[in-house]
Amino acid sequence: MNAIAYHLDPLRGLEGLTARAQEVPEPGPNQVIIRVRAASINRRDLMLLDGVYPLPATPGIIPLSDGVGEVIAVGDKVTRAALGDRVTASYFVRWIDGPQRLAQVAEQYGANFNGMLATYAVIEGDSVVHVPEHLTDVEAATLTCAGVVAWAALTKPQPVGPGETVLTVGSGAVALYGVQHAKMLGARVISITSGPDKAERLRKLGADEVVDRNRTPDWDEAVLELTEGHGVEHVLEAVGLPTLSKSVKSAGYNAMITMIGATQMSEGRPFENPFVGPYLGIRRIAVGSRTDFEAMNRAITEHRMHPVIDRTFPLDQAVEAYRYFRDGNPFGKVVVTMP
Repeated sequence: MNAIAYHLDPLRGLEGLTARAQEVPEPGPNQVIIRVRAASINRRDLMLLDGVYPLPATPGIIPLSDGVGEVIAVGDKVTRAALGDRVTASYFVRWIDGPQRLAQVAEQYGANFNGMLATYAVIEGDSVVHVPEHLTDVEAATLTCAGVVAWAALTKPQPVGPGETVLTVGSGAVALYGVQHAKMLGARVISITSGPDKAERLRKLGADEVVDRNRTPDWDEAVLELTEGHGVEHVLEAVGLPTLSKSVKSAGYNAMITMIGATQMSEGRPFENPFVGPYLGIRRIAVGSRTDFEAMNRAITEHRMHPVIDRTFPLDQAVEAYRYFRDGNPFGKVVVTMP
């Protein structure tokens, strides 16, 4: 077959994403080679193209952190994978467990280590993660970034418990995973979205109550009404600074607000002091460790959960997949499948 790999040239937008022929890689002693079956796009991948992600992309790098494939070759020191295994990689190349360190953040697939948008991918042995058997390749290709960060937001430092209320802000992939994870953990979920169609889909996904911010601009007041004035225990803030002040007003005493990943301030938008009001914690996290990933996969397997997929594209239409992800307002993951 004709193997191909896409390569990224930062600061050129979609024009910086080009394909060329790929040779089958040879594994190093601690590496695994997979035949990629599917890969998916995250907001971070657009930021890397535009040069606004905190970690600059290495010119010519193969993009996408999220993907799944079959192991076709292993280095002689690899112990975590065998030929024929269906695996993916953790988002950070060497963050296995424990507190995240700056050196670990600086090594990411699809940014400065070759990623998954190719026929073949090279995975470091410590990064290998086996995916839940009940998921299709398309579903399993969406776990690494959005799935893990939503899981880490709801399970660390203290897991969400039954009887608690989780507020999810937004309806991107992280928020959708947040709804599903929170329900697996036994929580009540209130979701903020825009429009009746998304609201209905969020209810079908498991959200107990949904507030349409277009119909209810003061959605923080609606959240307080739904919680009898107490506020929520956890907020998964998947939009960022533009909605943070309302998330704070929606939170109860000693609540935890988790802001997801890289975020940018919207120009011209006023920013309220978030530390006025209830006593609470605000933190910002970056995905999670390999151990977090594996814990999430065990929960997904136990509950037979399925990720939300919006649309798939073949590998030769990867640029169109990026464009749709950027402009198409998807509900769920956008996935590229390999021939």
